[in-house]
Amino acid sequence: MLFNIHPMNLIKALSQALELSTGGLGRHHWRTAMISNRIAEYIGIEKRQRNLLVYAGLLHDLGAVSNWEEKHRIRNVDLVQPNIYEHAETGYLLLKDSKQLGPLAPIIRHHHDHWDGSSPYQLAGEAIPLFSRIINLADKVEAHLPEDNILEHCPAILTLIRKQSGSVFDPELVKALHDFGRQESFWLDLTNPHYYQELFQNMDDYGRLPFQIDDIIDVAEIFATIIDRTSRFTGAHSRSVATVAAYLAQARGYSQAEVKLMRVAGLFHDIGKLAIPNTILEKPGKLTEREFAIIKQHPYYTYRILEKIDGFQMIAEWAALHHETLDGAGYPFRVADNSLQLGSRIVAVADVFTALSENRPYRQTLDLKEIEKIMRGMVGNRKLDGAVVSDLFLNSTELYTIMQQRAAAYAAV
Repeated sequence: MLFNIHPMNLIKALSQALELSTGGLGRHHWRTAMISNRIAEYIGIEKRQRNLLVYAGLLHDLGAVSNWEEKHRIRNVDLVQPNIYEHAETGYLLLKDSKQLGPLAPIIRHHHDHWDGSSPYQLAGEAIPLFSRIINLADKVEAHLPEDNILEHCPAILTLIRKQSGSVFDPELVKALHDFGRQESFWLDLTNPHYYQELFQNMDDYGRLPFQIDDIIDVAEIFATIIDRTSRFTGAHSRSVATVAAYLAQARGYSQAEVKLMRVAGLFHDIGKLAIPNTILEKPGKLTEREFAIIKQHPYYTYRILEKIDGFQMIAEWAALHHETLDGAGYPFRVADNSLQLGSRIVAVADVFTALSENRPYRQTLDLKEIEKIMRGMVGNRKLDGAVVSDLFLNSTELYTIMQQRAAAYAAV
């Protein structure tokens, strides 16, 4: 099965997931990518080569996003951050074995390396990958951008960067930044969200490229790892939902290709959860109304992120509607009855079964009999599809065992 995807659309969508916060979507990765591209363009790097740089810029902090505190700490320019390199190494480890995203791994690994060689890898000067040096500079510039009056602040930003030329930053890149940084239009573009879309569209020289379904699964596995690291209670959650959903799709007569699509939906279903602070995900007591309102955002973001990827409309719906219910009382779209696709009903059942099979901060793992009792009750209350739940409990012992073994393996890591 082939997907014809604009690579930039795929990377932009994944980058948006990294920008999630309780207040919506940020712009750090996108603006870092824009600044990186401008530097590279100025020093004469050919447009098609710059695609790789922009992709790396769009994903450069993916090693930090599982931890809410780290995600925000690394962007705090006033903090001394001795562990700034940890998230770069984590990002490298996440990507290095990926057929699709592997070329970005070494760029991301070294994107905080200092020109003078004072970083843990002890690379110095031109031994540091050029694209890493560019992102390092762009990242620092972006971190100092104000929310308003950008032209008033840009001289101070350039002065700060110049002071670290030859120690933190490549002097030639700093010179390039100062040269084109005299243009007010450069800074104003960074505050113009409409320009982001225009820039990325103009850079996508490749057009649509064929992605095999297994290529998509590979990328989804990486993001499932990021998603599930948001809480020590969910180390295997997305992969387990994907396993159960694939089993249920097969039981309902889906083709092998559709079963793989269901697996992708399961792996991605909680990507919107990156908008939820760890403190809420791991709260041992009852959530407040405000906290639950934040929880209810995550399937919305799952949908809005996945729908941007070419050919993902069905996957987006299957994945994002896993908290909708047959009676229409679910969230966040209030879809009900016949409007709720079978694929979404399957992911919903898989999500409930997996969650009940896992430890949570407010309870221990439930035994299989208790899980069946709860889920049959949800069928009676028109929360879950009865036929899908019946399919599940035909082989629930085997699936439950898989859940427990997988959870134990992740807990031991």
